[in-house]
Amino acid sequence: MAFPEFFARVPAITLRDPLAELLGAAEGGLIEYRFADAVKLAGHSCPTVAGAWLMTVRALRALYGGGIPERGNIAVALRDTLDGGVAGVVGSVAGLLTGAAGAGGFKGLGGRHSRRNLLQFGVAGSGGMAFARLDTNAAVDCTLRLEMVPADPRLGSLLGVILDGTADPGEIRRFGDLWQARVARILVDHGEDRQLVEVRPCGNWH
Repeated sequence: MAFPEFFARVPAITLRDPLAELLGAAEGGLIEYRFADAVKLAGHSCPTVAGAWLMTVRALRALYGGGIPERGNIAVALRDTLDGGVAGVVGSVAGLLTGAAGAGGFKGLGGRHSRRNLLQFGVAGSGGMAFARLDTNAAVDCTLRLEMVPADPRLGSLLGVILDGTADPGEIRRFGDLWQARVARILVDHGEDRQLVEVRPCGNWH
């Protein structure tokens, strides 16, 4: 399986999952996630997936400082409703890293390690997506500004000929290259841009 080369340049994040440790799935409960894992989950690489990755990673860094984030110990709330726009994709990426799940999530063992209802949609008051630690109640709110990294103007016309079935193989390939070039700029060139992803403390809604 060959991914674009810039995937490997996106910093990985390591989390500790006590449930994975308990069940013998990962030594010490330590699990490393890479952007390619989010792409596998979503089935594609796009600015939305990249933005969700950055918001989650930056939020976890803010909540845990130099420590290892604890997967399953974090609640996530999105401002958008589940059926609105790309909220489902964003929530899926956040859930991959944090372990937070909706009503169908893991119910726990003996009252511990529950992931159910830790992922909520349609929560008013956030800038986009908020994260809260269950142990300390510390919470942060993230706002994503993808317009800061605009798409190549050629994408519109290329998409038009692709959708109407008149594109040749070269045009299809060029569309994909230009599409991923924007994703690369978001993740690599602007991955630490505080204006692209604004993270600020907020009240705990959970």
